Amino acid sequence: MPRRHLAQLGRQAGAPRPDDADQAGYPRPLLRRSGWTSLNGRWGFSIDADARWRAPSEVPFERAIEVPFSPETPRSGVGDTGLYKACWYRRELRERAPSGGERVLLHFGAVDHSCRVWIDGRLAGSHEGGYTPFEIDVTPMLDPRGAHELVVHAEDDPGDLAKPRGKQDWQLEAHSIWYPRTTGIWQTVWLERVPATRIASLSWTPNLERWEIAVEATVVAPAGAPLWLAVRLRVGDLVLADDRYSVVAGGVHRRVALSDPGIDDFRNELLWSPSSPRLIDADVELLDDQLNVLDRVRSYTALRSFAIDGDRFVLNGRPLKLRMILDQGYWPDTGLTPPDDEALRRDVALTKAMGFNGARKHQKIEDPRYLHWADRLGLLVWEEMPSAYRFTRVSVERVTREWMEALRRDASHPCIVAWVPFNESWGAPNLPESEPARRFVEALYHLTRTLDPTRPVVGNDGWESVATDLIGIHDYDDDVERIAARYATHDLLPKILARERPGGRVLVVDGDRYAGREHPVVLSEFGGIALDAGATWGYSRARDARELGVRYARLLHAVRSLELFAGFCYTQLADTYQEANGLLYADRTPKVPLDEIAAATAGTEANAGPRPGARDVGTDALR
Repeated sequence: MPRRHLAQLGRQAGAPRPDDADQAGYPRPLLRRSGWTSLNGRWGFSIDADARWRAPSEVPFERAIEVPFSPETPRSGVGDTGLYKACWYRRELRERAPSGGERVLLHFGAVDHSCRVWIDGRLAGSHEGGYTPFEIDVTPMLDPRGAHELVVHAEDDPGDLAKPRGKQDWQLEAHSIWYPRTTGIWQTVWLERVPATRIASLSWTPNLERWEIAVEATVVAPAGAPLWLAVRLRVGDLVLADDRYSVVAGGVHRRVALSDPGIDDFRNELLWSPSSPRLIDADVELLDDQLNVLDRVRSYTALRSFAIDGDRFVLNGRPLKLRMILDQGYWPDTGLTPPDDEALRRDVALTKAMGFNGARKHQKIEDPRYLHWADRLGLLVWEEMPSAYRFTRVSVERVTREWMEALRRDASHPCIVAWVPFNESWGAPNLPESEPARRFVEALYHLTRTLDPTRPVVGNDGWESVATDLIGIHDYDDDVERIAARYATHDLLPKILARERPGGRVLVVDGDRYAGREHPVVLSEFGGIALDAGATWGYSRARDARELGVRYARLLHAVRSLELFAGFCYTQLADTYQEANGLLYADRTPKVPLDEIAAATAGTEANAGPRPGARDVGTDALR
């Protein structure tokens, strides 16, 4: 690729793209059309404590709620943190029946846990799974008048431990590491007008060895209609590919070959990394046999690889030590729902400004807008399935189904570098003694690797590893010298795996399987130092901010110096309700100056900062 073409890359990494202004806040960032209608705002609302109402006509809508904030949160205007099994929503829907063959899709980002949807008293659709999106084609229920009643019924039994619930408490008052519940709608509700013949889904898979990007698209179309999919990949004004593919059996599965620039310096300009998050814009059109445009969407992808090489991680062929922070994804007034899109952008920017290159999103399938900002600003993400807390046939089916939906939704995000189906054996208890529970962990590990062979899978993070690509250790010992001595050298790994019992659990269930050095080891939870603040708690306490800074620096220096670890994940980003372990207060105010945190986090490692000439988009984004 000649230098004059490199100059056409134009934009600094993370800078706005031309279509960002009209797509700000788009709920589905990887498949965007030119227009959408948000249904967030004021809805009628009613709590159904015993889940006794079965139809909209039975419900007395006696109060209002601000969607998409859950009724447990202050921002919703309800603020009821009691134990109730169901709730109901109602609003007017002003949408006329489309003409010319268009369809109207009603989208829900997430509704916890199961829901049914009515239009004018007629059941339109249903969904189960509190963390994943769904859509309903409501076209047949619309009429030319355009005035309709939309009703949503959400059921979420607070005592049901056999469903994926993450950190949501089952007791009336939030306790220990558990937080207030999230009931009903908690992500954006929106409408979209689409062509009858349309692109239904897109996914991207980069391959650096072949210097290509695989595209997979599904198409909704009449059987036998001859169609083409046009794919144009570009970085700024530089076009990388402009191809057209025949749609076969309702879809396209093709590998888009890129022109290999040859020289490493030129190749590196196109690679995505935390220090240079180069995204590739994708313009995708669905064409008929006369090459008329039937549907047009925008997306993006990136050229990047993330792999395991022996006991280390490799990003784009170069060794990388993970410096991650555990992020619960809660806000004081809005719970699991971000206050706005800016709050998500700022969380990513703050994480980078504190010297971290990654985040472990803990017990939450995060809003896609967070992943969008991680893609844009350059932050590696571990995505983790919210746990159930009972092991039953029902819980196995629920977790598996929802995890597959999460993988389908998020697999094309460049920022995601690992999948975590289980945490600390939650939902699969007694792993050393229970063969069925072990088989469940093994099954989800292999299912995840089957659906996405391009990323490592952490089968069960923390301890009791059964099937995994890396070994995650959770150790909250507050004695720096003991931590340093315990994990002093990689030569001791077999003894460490056999001997150590953080949390009172064995690190691996089958020690012989992990006796070699085939797997990286990550200290994936540690620290948890809280400021001494009354009723709050932490894994250990500092008397004031100065002591917190000193203890954090000593602990991070010790952990960074340990050759055994291919990475680490500090607990945690921000205070969350009663848990005061954050480097930030709950409102995201730093407890210690950001530059001091960053110096302790990154130290003087070669990969701590951006490469020469690259902009630090994390720190810059704070301005």
